Amino acid sequence: MLYEVRNYHFRPDLIADYKVWAKTRAIPYLASVIDVVGFWVSTDDPPEVTGAPMDAMGSANVTWVIRWNDLAHRTDALPKALAGPAWGAIFADVPGGGASYLRIEAKFAEALM
Repeated sequence: MLYEVRNYHFRPDLIADYKVWAKTRAIPYLASVIDVVGFWVSTDDPPEVTGAPMDAMGSANVTWVIRWNDLAHRTDALPKALAGPAWGAIFADVPGGGASYLRIEAKFAEALM
């Protein structure tokens, strides 16, 4: 199994609207077409960071995890899930439009337990 951890830096002033959009539109669709393990939005509690200082953007405020069989499965399935008319209609309603995503990061991980 391969896990994709997606971290988004979404416009903080629109995060309340984003949570509604994610719960009612994005998550139901995404969970029906790919194996979404979980979807989280930061609380108002400050992050705890140790070590090197963060960059000016700070911590991501949206994180979700997708489970894949392997990278080839992800390379095939994710573009299909995000390219169809159903997702296009949902994404067209993201608060503030696509420019509200200030940074998108995706990394791949394997489970150790």
